[in-house]
Amino acid sequence: MAIKPRVKVPKSVAAGEYFTVKTLINHKMESGQRKDKEGNKIPRKIINLFEANFNGENVITVNVEPAVSTNPFFEFQMKIEAAGDLAFKWTDDDGSVYETSKPIAIG
Repeated sequence: MAIKPRVKVPKSVAAGEYFTVKTLINHKMESGQRKDKEGNKIPRKIINLFEANFNGENVITVNVEPAVSTNPFFEFQMKIEAAGDLAFKWTDDDGSVYETSKPIAIG
């Protein structure tokens, strides 16, 4: 399965008004506690960190633990005073980083 982040944000918002941000990333999230058919432990491989930044300033940071489900979904509210880019970053146990960003206008 290809690991693909998806993000839903409004294209424009009113300055100072709260809006909802929704994110989902397709990821199997192997906890490290299961075994394969031969009885060997399957190594842990999870998204362990999620970050969102608006115009370079941190909005939210989430340290993810193995108990999180497959395809982790994050939803949060925020407000902005000026237009800019909302950047998202998911970090995997193996060091892989998945990033995307969305522009948000004031309107």
